[in-house]
Amino acid sequence: MDFKLVLFLLLATLLSVHVQTVNCRPTPQDYQIKGSQTLPIVRATGPESLAFDRYGEGPYTGVSDGRILKWLANESRWIDFATTTPYRNGCEGPQDHVYTESRCGRPLGLSFNQKTGDLYIADAYFGLLVVGPQGGLARSLATEAQGVPFRFLNDVVVDQETGMVYFTDSSTRFQRRDFAYVTLTRDNTGRLLKYDPTNNQVTVLLKNLMFPNGVALIKNSNFILVTETTNGRVLKVSLDPSKVGKFEVFANLPGGPDNIKRNQRGEFWVAVNSNNWESRYGLLVKLSQNGNILKTIKAGDGETWRYSSDAYEKNGDLWIGSVVEPRVVKLEVSN
Repeated sequence: MDFKLVLFLLLATLLSVHVQTVNCRPTPQDYQIKGSQTLPIVRATGPESLAFDRYGEGPYTGVSDGRILKWLANESRWIDFATTTPYRNGCEGPQDHVYTESRCGRPLGLSFNQKTGDLYIADAYFGLLVVGPQGGLARSLATEAQGVPFRFLNDVVVDQETGMVYFTDSSTRFQRRDFAYVTLTRDNTGRLLKYDPTNNQVTVLLKNLMFPNGVALIKNSNFILVTETTNGRVLKVSLDPSKVGKFEVFANLPGGPDNIKRNQRGEFWVAVNSNNWESRYGLLVKLSQNGNILKTIKAGDGETWRYSSDAYEKNGDLWIGSVVEPRVVKLEVSN
């Protein structure tokens, strides 16, 4: 069994102990899968986060060997788009990349500035970076905040109105390759941060988080959402400078959440890894603007998809990323 999958299953086991169980009853509103398309990734795994550029092209995703790939829909293939380090010798190939990712990079969260075309990257080891619309070698923006180095950057989101960049550092003790220990030890050193591209300053918005993971902005408001994997919940954090450090629980979830993405209607899709071993594969949870669970999609027997880390809704379809699987899956769904 792949080493990353072993760690993933260990994390799922730990979550079954620590995460508060939420009654998420199946209802007639649950989505039905009408069809699916698999976008296989060769010689790498783990398309953890998905992004589309200002022309609607993509998805773009970071994979286990440190590359950021772009899907060419008209040619049905992936191409190399960007990297986060110039030192790529020995990075690519069929080996288990968990042993080389600290040297080769592990891009996780991706978010475009739709006005400039710049792609912001949260690399677990190399910090916050950006690359232009033509791709290539990404440029480093930040590697620490308040004198504390980043240890495990995870997700990133760009405010399309202000250009501000929000991102998570899942732990200041453990790196990504040791992510299971973040939950095992109930580490609470995670941080939510803001990068201001006008002055290159990084601000810590919230500290003492337990495995902060995905981030998403609430539409037309001054709040941001951050998922806490260890606690199985989503937090709503104020961006008002006069309310620094203020937050409330936005939603409790039936498992450990990974990324969270907002759709065009202002609702949110959360990729959740179930803490119920009767349905050991993941599920996707749709939340209202108030944090209520609206819909769920279960992986079922895992034939179409198994473990999810991201769910991006585009033109009525759901694109699913996974930090452990060698593929992206596009779901055609209906109510």
